[in-house]
Amino acid sequence: MRIGIVTETYPPEINGVALTVHHLAAGLAARGHSIDLIRPRQPESHVDERGIDAFEVPGIGLPRYPGLRLGLPAGRQLRQRWLQQRPDAIYVATEGPLGWSAMRAAGQLGIPLSSGFHTRFDHYAGHYGVRLLTPLVRAYLRRFHRRAMATLVPTSTLAQELHAMGIANACLLRRAVDTKLFHPDRRDAALRASWGVDALTPVVLYVGRIAPEKNLQLAVQAFRAIQQQAPQARYVWVGEGPAHAALQAANPDFIFAGAQRGEALARHYASADLFPFPSLSETFGNVVIEAMAAGLPVVAFAQGAALEHLADGINGYAIEPGDAAAFVQAAATLAGNPALIRHMGRAAHAGVAGLSPDAVIRDFETLLRDMAEENLHEHAAIGATL
Repeated sequence: MRIGIVTETYPPEINGVALTVHHLAAGLAARGHSIDLIRPRQPESHVDERGIDAFEVPGIGLPRYPGLRLGLPAGRQLRQRWLQQRPDAIYVATEGPLGWSAMRAAGQLGIPLSSGFHTRFDHYAGHYGVRLLTPLVRAYLRRFHRRAMATLVPTSTLAQELHAMGIANACLLRRAVDTKLFHPDRRDAALRASWGVDALTPVVLYVGRIAPEKNLQLAVQAFRAIQQQAPQARYVWVGEGPAHAALQAANPDFIFAGAQRGEALARHYASADLFPFPSLSETFGNVVIEAMAAGLPVVAFAQGAALEHLADGINGYAIEPGDAAAFVQAAATLAGNPALIRHMGRAAHAGVAGLSPDAVIRDFETLLRDMAEENLHEHAAIGATL
């Protein structure tokens, strides 16, 4: 099949959506499909990938969110491109102006289209000083995703939430993790030494966008409580974002490792000891299952990946959403018990060992193929009545 994938974010950008979309595109290409990738032009030149034909359109920086871009409307360009090389099906991963243009162009050309619900932008509004816009953002998301034949979500809980919002086409496409890349065996004594710690010093890890919507103050509060149990503990932060400078200035004892990719990221995970993840704004949270695969016990609120994969008290702690005191207490308890860290870490790795990336790609392929075939049958039926 020829499959169109439209996204406002894609590597070399580092975020959960970009990496998830790349995984889907690369996985489909590896199975012999031709991928028509539509994305905003970035300062860094695109790296060609086998089976993925990239078409870049103009974009602008996302206000108050450095490092991410919005694709500008490109309806005419997309119609011309898809008239010349018509996709069998299209997947729109993001809801920006480029995604809306793709929705309209696909509808005009009669190409079946699915969408992805990766980010709760309606929840983000309050973190960026525009809480009053939350109902408008939610209405836009509802209108956007209703135009798709299917809206793909990573958890059954999120599917239920979207159904309650009036998005009846939500369906489940689970996430996977590369358990060969993210593995406890990548623990690196030299990397730990560069952090100034020995084998017995607990290292707390944060991975993700360093941004207000990630509930960073609770992360800091939890670490300060951890220090009451283990004064020598260190906090390593992997990622970049708009809150980085202020966080670093307020916490000069933290170690900021910047953005990491691939094997370097895997070494950072495996070389740490525990992973408190305080975010309340995730649709999933890929970092949770990456940390688990690397053998880290996780403390997180029971939503998204944590709700799906954390067994409370077994491979980490799943905290009732919003219970900050319980989150802090669980992180401190874990950090003060090295034997428990090791036990839960082994259970965390075992708990995600069966998450197969190949199975996710096959499910995605099946959904797109079914959409394309249904579309052909509908057009054949219409033609027979004329």
